[in-house]
Amino acid sequence: MRTSPRRLVLLSAGLVLVLGSSGAGFSAQVPSTVSIEPGLLGTWQLDLAKSRYVPGPPPRGETRTYARDADGVTGRIERHYADGRREVIDYRADANHDTPVSGTQAYDAIRFTRVDRYTTEAVLSHAGRVWGTARRVLAEDGATLTITFRRFEPGDMVSNVAVYSKVAR
Repeated sequence: MRTSPRRLVLLSAGLVLVLGSSGAGFSAQVPSTVSIEPGLLGTWQLDLAKSRYVPGPPPRGETRTYARDADGVTGRIERHYADGRREVIDYRADANHDTPVSGTQAYDAIRFTRVDRYTTEAVLSHAGRVWGTARRVLAEDGATLTITFRRFEPGDMVSNVAVYSKVAR
C-alpha cells in the first residue's frame, strides 16, 4: 500500500492511528494469534442518539455482527440509508494483513491492528490506496462498542463516531 508522506502526516497527526504498513505510533503490537476483544462476538445495534456523523447525514440504521468460524472471525455490516439504499458489507477480521471486503464500492480491503485488549484499529483501502481509518473500542463491561471513523480527502472530510449497543451474543 503506497501512501504519500503528506497523507501519512495528515492521517497520523490528526488521528493518532497506526496506518497499516507505516508501523508508526506503537512500540509493541499484539500479535494476530491473540483472540479478539473479549465480548465482541455477537450482534450490535447503532445508537443514533449517542452517535455523531460529520458532515452527515447518518445512516437510518446499522447492525454489526461478529462471528467466529473455522478460520477466525467474520464481520458483517448491514447499513440502511435515509434514501432507501441498503448495504451489506462482509469481511474477515484477521489482524496484520489486508483482507478482502465485499458489498461496498467505497473500499475493497481492510487491515486490522490490535492495540490492546479492548481496542483495534483498521485501515480501509481501495485499489491499494488508503480510503479511511477506524478505531474500534469495546467498553470493558462489553455493553458498548464505539467506532471512530476518519477520512481526510480534500473536499470529502469525514469524522464519525458511531456508538453501538450489544443486542445479542
